Amino acid sequence: MKILITGGAGFIGSNLCEYFLNKGYEVACLDNFATGHRHNIQPFLSNGKFKLIEGDIRNIDDCLLATKDIDYVLHQAALGSVPRSIKDPITSNDVNVSGFLNMLVASRDNGIKRFVYAASSSTYGDSESLPKVEDKIGKPLSPYAITKYVNELYAEIFSRTYGLETIGLRYFNVFGRKQDPNGAYAAVIPKFVMQLMKKESPIINGDGNYSRDFTYIDNVIQMNELAMTTTDSNAINTVYNTAYGDRTTLNQMVNLLKQYLSEFESEIGNVEIIHGPNRAGDIPHSLASIEKAKKLLNYNPKYSFNDGLKEAVKWYWENLK
Repeated sequence: MKILITGGAGFIGSNLCEYFLNKGYEVACLDNFATGHRHNIQPFLSNGKFKLIEGDIRNIDDCLLATKDIDYVLHQAALGSVPRSIKDPITSNDVNVSGFLNMLVASRDNGIKRFVYAASSSTYGDSESLPKVEDKIGKPLSPYAITKYVNELYAEIFSRTYGLETIGLRYFNVFGRKQDPNGAYAAVIPKFVMQLMKKESPIINGDGNYSRDFTYIDNVIQMNELAMTTTDSNAINTVYNTAYGDRTTLNQMVNLLKQYLSEFESEIGNVEIIHGPNRAGDIPHSLASIEKAKKLLNYNPKYSFNDGLKEAVKWYWENLK
């Protein structure tokens, strides 16, 4: 089987490339390297089953070329980050909405068997109910959240109108190996890891009591594989929370980081944590119900937050110290 992974040079995409190559699939990667990195896919370039396509999902011709002779699409390409979307909503919309639509059209036209795409927990918006259940969402709180909700609406229309099988995976704060710690929009865990390794004080937005359903990368890989391979007709043309199903406050998270990193260098345990103002567009609490994925996809996440964080810290220490 041939898989196209868009955004395959990014954090999640490159982990998916590695996993499916190791399982013997033919894997094509479409990336424009706007946020992805060549070093993430460098080990695959000598693999005869790997194909790199440098292109942009905003270009329909690139999408048509990439989906030719492909069985399954795992669509990860997007411009992430709530703050980035607030600063530049037009580019976020171009990539996340227009680019997404291009990929749907190309997948339809080239007869793709199934289109599995990265949705987002940001879709829950101002809904205060916990845990988050797939069919109960609120109003989006950022341009990014709007784009990811529009993705779900387009996917549903393409399923109904054109018969394209789609599954959306609402990612909840994914973390793990290869996640970029650098840049203005770096995710909190790798950013804090790098700061702590340098003995710099991380800045938590707010009092640190906001909580997240931090989700280790291997659980996300498992969900992508289940979504791609399920033969249950009841399990397709819908969306699933992709998470561990537990929540951790930012204070708890940073204390665990200090604990795990101090096993490598004891002084890190003494680094002070600084608190700053809350960030615009942030959701206070995030916790997923994973019952739907358990029931319809037989999802069984292998890594708790603590176990995943230990693995991630070890990887960062060995690769980036």
